[in-house]
Amino acid sequence: MDYAVPANETERLAALGKYGIFGSAPEAGFDDLAELAAHITGATFSMVNIVGDTSAWIKARHGVPPDLSEVPRGSVCCAHTICQSDLLVCPDTHADDRFKHLPFIATDPHVRFYAGMPLIDSGGYALGTLCVMDLAPRELSFETSEAIRRLARQVVAQIELRVKLAEIEQTQHALESEKQRAEELILNILPAAIAHELTTNGHVEPRHHPSVTIMFTDFVDFTKYAGQLAPRVLVDDLDQYFSEFDKIIRRHGLEKLKTIGDAYMCAGGLLSDSKSHVVDTCLAALEIRQAMARANKQRERLQMAPWQLRIGIHTGNVMSGVVGKDKFTFDIWGDSVNVAARMQAASEPGRINISESTYQHVKKFFALDARGSLEVKNKGAMPMYFLDRIVEEYAQDAEGQQPNEKLSAALTGATSSWSLGS
Repeated sequence: MDYAVPANETERLAALGKYGIFGSAPEAGFDDLAELAAHITGATFSMVNIVGDTSAWIKARHGVPPDLSEVPRGSVCCAHTICQSDLLVCPDTHADDRFKHLPFIATDPHVRFYAGMPLIDSGGYALGTLCVMDLAPRELSFETSEAIRRLARQVVAQIELRVKLAEIEQTQHALESEKQRAEELILNILPAAIAHELTTNGHVEPRHHPSVTIMFTDFVDFTKYAGQLAPRVLVDDLDQYFSEFDKIIRRHGLEKLKTIGDAYMCAGGLLSDSKSHVVDTCLAALEIRQAMARANKQRERLQMAPWQLRIGIHTGNVMSGVVGKDKFTFDIWGDSVNVAARMQAASEPGRINISESTYQHVKKFFALDARGSLEVKNKGAMPMYFLDRIVEEYAQDAEGQQPNEKLSAALTGATSSWSLGS
């Protein structure tokens, strides 16, 4: 090592690393200061050098070739400048034993004058230099020397500002990430439109929905299962089934409202203008029943007791809104909710029980089994129907579980195909 090293070199390099400036791209703020230094001093060359472990990085320049960006630390005067606390002036480099053999002094462009001010940060570490050079020996006036010192302080301020701006950017990024996580959390709790209204306005206006189709599902003898299974197994099973229900109702455009124990509640036509929500809900119910049948076949192969599901559906008007301040809940209220719950309670294992109102909307598309009027708590006798399958005309499969394109066309009101061809 043929150059002087500051006494605090280890700490200096650690401090330099925190600024992340060594090797960084040119920046207008530094370029302006380097150019200003050249103009004030009347020098041919000026540079802002960041001195690293073994080399110096030219952060900004005036009069120096643009392709010269990094030079060995021992080949520049700045290696000496950072070892002191004030301006280093060399009136004639050819007469100074420290510098006369260095590149750019002994070789082209044969620099004869050097003045460099160490860039000392608020921690007292010399990060690099602001230097000016000329092709002829010269002296600096007191005023010019003071100007270089002041410009060097501006360079340090610019370096420290970079860190502050990076910290602000990092903080903003962290805040954006937190905001995104909060929004994602809200979206896991609330429907997208409701979440947007809540985050935008701070509250959600209650709404009346004249026609909504509500579906409840409930596992038969769940209390008995809960007493026989380990808690983790019970929760894992519920999570498996409810996660599958989530996928199914999402495909059919329904909104999940909540789960209560082993009960699952969702609705169609709540946050969309879909006129097919009654049929969509019934199709989702068929798919849920089919999913449970597949799961129970698997359980049977494993010699495990099946989980039997009752499903109930009703169509009617409801009110919706968000309740709670610390924990938001989007919910619906009204007599229709109670009727849908009663339809589920009056259903049978593996069956889909629908109300008279739902029946009138879907009787054209599904095979339905009239059950007559059954007594319902607080409601008296109510007509009910078991939904078995899609009728053959609108079914894609023999079992009547999948709708065909004709059903989709019927729901949109299209009765024939249209063509622009001749």
